[in-house]
Amino acid sequence: MKNLKKKVRIRIHLKSKHLLVIMTIFCASCIVATFASGVTTVPLQEAAGIIIVPFENSINHISSVFSGISDRMKDKEEILAENKKLQSQVDSLTEQNNKLIQDQTELVRLEQLYDLDQQYTEYPKVAARIISKDPGNWYDTFMINKGTSDGIRIDNNVIAGKGLVGIVTEVGAHWATVRSIIDDSSNVSAMTVSTQDNCVVEGDLELIDEGKLSFSQLYDQDNKVTVGERIVTSNISEKYVEGLFIGYISEISQDSNNLTKNGTIVTPVDFAHLKDVLVITVNKGDSVNEE
Repeated sequence: MKNLKKKVRIRIHLKSKHLLVIMTIFCASCIVATFASGVTTVPLQEAAGIIIVPFENSINHISSVFSGISDRMKDKEEILAENKKLQSQVDSLTEQNNKLIQDQTELVRLEQLYDLDQQYTEYPKVAARIISKDPGNWYDTFMINKGTSDGIRIDNNVIAGKGLVGIVTEVGAHWATVRSIIDDSSNVSAMTVSTQDNCVVEGDLELIDEGKLSFSQLYDQDNKVTVGERIVTSNISEKYVEGLFIGYISEISQDSNNLTKNGTIVTPVDFAHLKDVLVITVNKGDSVNEE
């Protein structure tokens, strides 16, 4: 009994270096025995598969996730770059389209001026551009970029669109002021085309909101003047040359005196969007129809 306790005490107190040597010898012996006996290594491979394969799968999955994120980030960058490129193209095309619209509008306006010039070939004219106007929506008073150096004088008549616009009231070397026929202070001596009956066309800044002017003192004893009648400047006008188109009668009614009529005229001129005009460089007293 004493000898057994002594042996146990000896095993317990083995030094670590001795234990390491013993374990090394044991492992080596197992390896040799395994190869010598031909025992299969499948169980070891299965154990390795159980431990290592899932680990590798996890690594592969994580790698795939990061790869997918990287690809999506790359795709997003490419999409953003392509979107920026397309937006740049859209902006360029929009700018070109706006320019084409402006050019088309300019062309239409110049064609109207040309047609107007051909309509009144008996009068010498100078083309001018509006450079400023009084506050408000309408071109009741405005300034043009031509003056005495271009042959323009006070009382020259101004036309645009398809008819009469107004008259020059002030002039400098390179500028002139025009009062249009829609101004409240404007009065134009006019006449009907079919009957040659005289009337007075008056400016009205409230009525022009409807694109109309008013007329009064129309002497139509035979009741021949109807809606749609053309109104032009008359031969008895003091400041306007004869025959300039003012508009069409849109309404007509009898005055209380039963002698004259009044009503409204639709003007062919867009007094809200004037830009270019023609100035007739002869005055009434200088014209062929001078009284």
